[in-house]
Amino acid sequence: MSDPKTFDYRSVRKDFPILASQVRGKPLTYLDNAATGQKPLAVVEAVQRYYALENSNIHRGIHYLSEKATDAYEATRGKTAAFIGATDPDEIIFVRGTTEGINLVAHGFSNAILQAGDEILISHMEHHANIVPWQIAAERTGAVLKVIPVLDDGSLDMEAYEDLLSERTKLVSIVHISNALGSINPVEAVIEKAHARGIPVLVDGAQSSPHMPINVAAMGCDFFVFSGHKVFGPTGIGVLWGKREWLERLPPYQSGGDMIEKVDFEGTTYKGIPGKFEAGTPHIAGVIGLSAAIDYLQGLDRSAALAHEGALLQAATEQLSAIDGLRIIGTAAKKASVVSFLIDEVHPHDIGTFLDADGVAVRAGHHCAMPLLKRFGVPATARASFAFYNDFEDVERLVSAVSKLKRFFT
Repeated sequence: MSDPKTFDYRSVRKDFPILASQVRGKPLTYLDNAATGQKPLAVVEAVQRYYALENSNIHRGIHYLSEKATDAYEATRGKTAAFIGATDPDEIIFVRGTTEGINLVAHGFSNAILQAGDEILISHMEHHANIVPWQIAAERTGAVLKVIPVLDDGSLDMEAYEDLLSERTKLVSIVHISNALGSINPVEAVIEKAHARGIPVLVDGAQSSPHMPINVAAMGCDFFVFSGHKVFGPTGIGVLWGKREWLERLPPYQSGGDMIEKVDFEGTTYKGIPGKFEAGTPHIAGVIGLSAAIDYLQGLDRSAALAHEGALLQAATEQLSAIDGLRIIGTAAKKASVVSFLIDEVHPHDIGTFLDADGVAVRAGHHCAMPLLKRFGVPATARASFAFYNDFEDVERLVSAVSKLKRFFT
């Protein structure tokens, strides 16, 4: 891994105007990156420029603005493919976010793949977006949802996973990095063991795509999903990548304009991929903003950025652990920059409120991972999550605010 000292985070911070702001009279310490990333000025300007000077619908117009918008939209498809190591731009489906991407696949499997008695495997650490769609799919088809256990340190129980795989398993859908714990799952090993039985694998990359280079070809997965707002782009835009052979097997998720070849009252024929999955006017500005976000990320030394995030995680973990009565939930050996913690006799919501008074933004709650927190016997945690634009002063402010809170409540 690169030396974190080589990453110029001071210069990077200047690209994010919001980081220079104040909250309640204190410098903003933004540590809620697992919920959404802040936007560099390049993304803000790209979206503003589109709406101010280039606004038009795509695919259907022959005038200049429509052709310009269409070109920008479709160029982003190729750019996104390269960003995640895919070779075929047509395998990139633009959706509203990770949630819609998973729902699209779940809908397709419900209608074209799953039958009564089939099994779907997910893990105990999944976000609700990778639980509920599969519950609905199971209810619709008579399939059975199976859950891979999580060990006490917050890592995946790989022995149990192997035991759960069977001839009835039709899909494994698993998170790459836990949003609640920061645990990094060994997705390559998960995929290898599933593929040995001919089982496809969906990887939820909502948390991994902002923090590490992604190469779906090397990873070997069959589907990969992520959200634009997590990679410092706009909200309301996301990506589903799938292998062509799988996408062609799945039926359309929604229907309407732009996903058809021909419509008459006797029947309709659909476009091939990616068109058949993109009904109606898409979030064009979101795609253009995503393009700018990818350009921005690709302009960074991502290996050095990852090393910098790792140094922040280590510093925060060590300093928070030294506070009496503070307990960290999720201590897997391989973690991304997330620290979930509890303080004796202080509700996580009170932690979040107290820290906010000092300008420190953390998340408090169940993080859309209620079964996982139930597994650890807690209803909620406070969660600090770092990005490459955070610095060691942010860690110091977090630790100082938590220490002040501990003194206040004891």
